[in-house]
Amino acid sequence: MSYILIIGAKSDIAKATAREYAKHGYDLCLAARNSDELKDFVDDVIVRTQVTVNLVELDILDYKSHQAFYDNLEEKPLGVISVIGYLGEQEKAQLDFTESQRIMDTNYTGVVSLFNIIANDFEKRRNGFIVGISSVAGDRGRKSNYIYGSAKAALTTYLSGLRNRLYDAQVQVLTVKPGFVATKMTNGMNLPKKLTAQPEKVAKDIYKAQKKGKSVLYTKWIWKYIMMIIKIMPEWGFKRMSR
Repeated sequence: MSYILIIGAKSDIAKATAREYAKHGYDLCLAARNSDELKDFVDDVIVRTQVTVNLVELDILDYKSHQAFYDNLEEKPLGVISVIGYLGEQEKAQLDFTESQRIMDTNYTGVVSLFNIIANDFEKRRNGFIVGISSVAGDRGRKSNYIYGSAKAALTTYLSGLRNRLYDAQVQVLTVKPGFVATKMTNGMNLPKKLTAQPEKVAKDIYKAQKKGKSVLYTKWIWKYIMMIIKIMPEWGFKRMSR
């Protein structure tokens, strides 16, 4: 059994996902900036599961480094999971394009840069899986986070096309659309408890959906139906909503 490559590995969802795959016996390679900060986490995972866990340095915004990053992996992964995400500040982004660009490049451009490289390899091997964490925010733009939402919408479309491209090569591409999740990124937000998932729940859903060969996952499951309603709302009514 080969290992799972998790990029953006310092996030709460990434750590929960790493634990979930390790629990099922998968070795791991965790990629992030300042990856040494994950050493205590890695030691804990190893003690609990006895799997092999390696750390590698990755800057998702350093596009020129991505090919070398992948080439330097002596053994190529069985699958890759991107948990890259940066919510940013909507109001700041409206006034400062630097913030807009950081949101878009972190959530979309950087992920595409690396996924293109990995997809080319998986297509040649005719094996593997790719999981990208998008968001329900990408299903329809709202004034409170439409810069972030637009980047996630782009990622969702990219993953859809990639899934179509890699189908004949038997490479699974899973798009994950979380709703509210209780993480460091959402700390301080007043989130509705019944609609908010814990990272561990998201991780379990990702594992189950990937193993079943699914294409799209909403987590919690109720978000599939919430977003179905939101997407069919007429624009004249939707644009009057306060959030």
